[in-house]
Amino acid sequence: MSHSLFDSDVPHPEPSNLTAFAGNDLNRDSEHRDEHSVEKALAREGTHIFAFANDKLVLKHDGQVLDPLFARYELQELRPNWDETVLLGYRKSGEPRLAVPVGIDVEDLASQYKPADGRTLFREMLIDEVLLGEFAQAASLIRWNGDNRFCGRCGAAMEIHIGGYKRVCAACEHMIFPRTDPVVIMLTVDESRDLCLLGRSPHFAPGMYSCLAGFVEPGETIENAVRRETLEESGIRTGRIRYHASQPWPMPHSLMIGCYAEAKSTEIKRDETELEDCRWFTREETLEMLERPGANGKASPPKGAIAHRLMRDWVEWKR
Repeated sequence: MSHSLFDSDVPHPEPSNLTAFAGNDLNRDSEHRDEHSVEKALAREGTHIFAFANDKLVLKHDGQVLDPLFARYELQELRPNWDETVLLGYRKSGEPRLAVPVGIDVEDLASQYKPADGRTLFREMLIDEVLLGEFAQAASLIRWNGDNRFCGRCGAAMEIHIGGYKRVCAACEHMIFPRTDPVVIMLTVDESRDLCLLGRSPHFAPGMYSCLAGFVEPGETIENAVRRETLEESGIRTGRIRYHASQPWPMPHSLMIGCYAEAKSTEIKRDETELEDCRWFTREETLEMLERPGANGKASPPKGAIAHRLMRDWVEWKR
């Protein structure tokens, strides 16, 4: 008996845990955040801090080991802006974890430091999965606070509150809170022909094909966003939509919402302004891209990317 991907349980109980940037296991202790949380955390023994220069994570580098965590006293030469410190949460040991922007430019960092953005940390596996998850939280908060130094209503300076999770205008008292931008990313599946739909954008690495994706618009459900983006980019109409997994994507503060979409048409009419190619792939072709990237001139996104997860779990689906 054949089982539809859209009717049954997924192969993994929680596939989101298998994506990059999802390994954060800090206790955020959000219900206890207050105006003194950062001050108290900085005063604690054993506190460690991520440092960000020009939105890049600064890693200590001794020629062999890369370490993204600083004790407070180690940060002085990087000129930390302590007034903009954010509290991420607490390790199981109770150790506080924070993040701070630093004043030094990345071009002026000494040789014992290495700056890296999120994509580099992920693709080159410079830090482990847990630290990468903590980085995602830190990078998004540091960027959001840095982008909102002035009030969007009156233009006055905004002040940081409750550990970096609220900013308040000093003049008109307008309040804002951290943003997360929802993005749908979907693997459209033609179950009758056992094919999946993949495309490639001009900025992709040579030969790489991935799932289609796009931002959720205001007043739009996830399901309708999947249907709209798939139709706009590929011309394929879709029916049932199934949520599968999510992935924090801190470039700068998105949440990738991974779904499967049921194809209701087959003729591709790609948007040439968005995609340079879009085609149907067999299960065998998809598996080869996952297992032997580049072997036949085509490759999948790297392991850890939610597109890779969607492709892998479809290939391994027991019908």
